[in-house]
This record gives sequence, structure tokens and C-alpha cells, in this order.
Amino acid sequence: MLRLVPGCLILTPLTLTMIKRSLALLAAVSTCFCGALAQQKSITIAVVNNPDMIRLKKLSSKFEEQNPDIKLNWVVVEENVLRQRVTTDVSQGSGQFDLVYLGLYEAPIFAKRGWLRPIENVPDSYDLEDVFKSIRDGLSYNGKLYALPFNAESSMLMYRKDLFDAKGLTMPEQPTYDDIVKFADALTDKSKGIYGITLRGKPGWGENMAFVDTLLNTFGATWFDMKWKPTIDTPEWKKAITFYVNLMKKDGPPGASSNGFNENLTLFGGGRAAMWIDATSGAGPLFDKNQSQVSDKVAFAPAPVAATPNGSHWLWSWALAIPKSAKEPDAALKFAEWATSKEYIQLAAEDGGWATVPPGTRKSTYDNPEYQKAAPFASVTLKAMQTADPTNPAIKPVPYVGVQFAGIPEFQAIGTEVGQNISAALAGKMTVEQALKASQNEVERAMKQGGYLK
Repeated sequence: MLRLVPGCLILTPLTLTMIKRSLALLAAVSTCFCGALAQQKSITIAVVNNPDMIRLKKLSSKFEEQNPDIKLNWVVVEENVLRQRVTTDVSQGSGQFDLVYLGLYEAPIFAKRGWLRPIENVPDSYDLEDVFKSIRDGLSYNGKLYALPFNAESSMLMYRKDLFDAKGLTMPEQPTYDDIVKFADALTDKSKGIYGITLRGKPGWGENMAFVDTLLNTFGATWFDMKWKPTIDTPEWKKAITFYVNLMKKDGPPGASSNGFNENLTLFGGGRAAMWIDATSGAGPLFDKNQSQVSDKVAFAPAPVAATPNGSHWLWSWALAIPKSAKEPDAALKFAEWATSKEYIQLAAEDGGWATVPPGTRKSTYDNPEYQKAAPFASVTLKAMQTADPTNPAIKPVPYVGVQFAGIPEFQAIGTEVGQNISAALAGKMTVEQALKASQNEVERAMKQGGYLK
């Protein structure tokens, strides 16, 4: 105990013993706490800012509760920025990201260059065979899987059945682009802020060119002939791009050259567009009453066709991959398995309803009666995915694989350059002829630099 003496403090032996014990206990607690912090693994995840990813970020707190030794850091950016940052990180091996969001275009190209870690030792409980084979194959290289698919999609036509009924219009079982022009003209009512159609215009190989490529395909155009000579200065390209620009200028919303997937989702979901041709993954948010003002007014049809059905609708998957330079690959794989599992799909259904779960990846989702009941677009999505053929995207023979892209490393750059020119034509900054001439020259130059042409 303490004895007080004027001007000083005297510690008795008993007091010294008590203090020593307290200090020892404090040291033990501190060591335990510091050890727990040292054992916690932090992983950084780069993803796109679409509705599915926003929900994943929100629900990932469940994963952290189940795995207190793993902390998740999120980098959520728009599509073009994501692609630039991911490509830079994995190609330079900077190790900024432990897990990245990429797709069917990047996975085999990045894997071939040794930039990704193969996905190995996936537990039986994950049920990899439940994932659609076409998606697994698209995310593989030399027989090895390099990414786990979070969602998958094709493209289709989404339209307002109430507006069609009011005008006495009937959507054909397989619409054509001639039908689209007639419908858009009839449904545009700019005095009420309703546009007949909205389509992607924001430049980027995965933004405006995702749609434009399918338009080019069905109009009979190709990117290259069998000798890798660019074919952008052909009548088929001019016809397709002229059609697109004229349609959007007459019946599209203002500022269309700045609209990508998210912007068009907002326009259509806000009741400002009668038709929208885009990713099948947009259907879920449109059926979500919390996100969409037209959730009870949406109907679906296959993507329109023109001269040929070849390549009229795309095939894509957003997937989670682990860069070779990842600092915490094991923790990253654990989260990727959780985020793409059957259990996560169930969790997403409990959070937002079955119509909003990540689509396109698992057979069990489409076999689920609850999903079939909640998602009337499911059968259209599945048929579109099953009939999209990346090996036969055009009416003419081509040397590349891919519907809304050409599966060569150079396409990321040339697709974006051409997308910028077409977006400029849409904005009225150049003519279609000028846009195509500039694109032909730029792509020819890139193909010579890449060794495809002499």
C-alpha cells in the first residue's frame, strides 16, 4: 500500500508487486493485440461502378465478419478508368491490386503474358461445374482458369411496353433495325422528355464500341480481312455508322456522346427512353423498384438484326482475377470464391430480391424457380448467351475471335481510338466519312507497328 510522507511518495513492497503484475498484464494484452493486427491481411480490390459491384461492396461486410483476419480495401471507378488502371498495374507488376475486375477479352491475353495467377485448388463446395462452360472457357488460357466470373451477359433490347401499347405498336419476336427506326420515330416525344431510344455513345472499346461492334457485325461489316488489313473504309461500316448517328440525332437524348452503360441505365430507369439496346445485366436493376421508375413497365426482346444475325449480340463476363504481383493472393482467392459462390447469390437475393442477383454465371440460378418467377428476362438472357458465337462473329470470314471485340492485344488501343472518332461523329464534331477515314489510317498504322501488316 501507499504511505504518504510530506513532500514524497513511498511505495511499500506490496504496492510494487501489484504494479509489476499490472504492467505484465498490460504487456500481454498489448502483445496479443499487436499480434492480431500483424496477422490481419489487407487486400485491395479494383472494380467497376455498376450496380452489381456496389451491392457486392455493401454485402462484403458479411465476408469480413466471417474472416476477421482479412480486411477489404475497395477501388470503385468507372469502366474506362478501371481498364486503364488494371492494365497498367498487371503489366508493370506494381502490386497495387490483389484482385481485379476484368472480362473475357483481358483474361486470356493477360494470362498468356504471365500477368495473372491461375485459379487453382477451388474447393468442391464451390461447384465449378455449375458455372457455364462457355464462360469458364472464355476465362481460361491453355486449359487453365484465370478468373472467377461474378456475372455474365449478352445484349438485348429493353423497351417500355406501356408506351408501345399506347401507340398500338407490337414488338416482333425478332426485331430488325428497320423496326427500331419506325418504333423510335413513333415513340419520341421530346415535349415530354421521352426519347425513342438511348444507346451508348461514351468513347471506349468496352463502352460505345461494345454496342457499335454488334451493329457493325449485323450490318455485314468486319474489323479486318483474313490478311489483317483493316476494313473500316468499306460501305458496310459507312452504312452502319451513318444509321447509328442518324438514329441517335433524331430520336436519342441530348448529350448522347457522353452516355455509357450507367448513364443509359439511369435514363431508361428514369422513364426517359422508350427503348434501350445494351447488356442483359441491365435488366435486374430495371426490375428493382428501389432503382427504377419503370420496374413494372419493362419488356424484353432479342437484340435487333440487319443483314445477318451473326454477331448481333455479344457475350461477356465480368470476373475476378488475381494479378501475378498480388501481395496477398491467398486472401484474394478466398474472397473471389466467396463473391462468386452460390451462397453469395443467395445473399444478394435476400438483400435485393431474386431479380437483382448477379446473372449469367451459374446453371443453378437459372434452374431456380424463385429466379424464374422474379426475373422474366431470364430466358431471353440465357438464349442470347447460348447463341452468341465469338468464333463466328461476322458474315464474312475473319482472323479474330470475339463479338464486341477482336481478341488481339492491340484492340484495347485501336478500339478506343475508333470509339473516340465515332463518338465525335455522334457529337457533330466530324462527319461519318471523316471519322471512318481517320480510323482506317490509325488502325492501319497500329497493325503495321504490331507486325500484322508490312
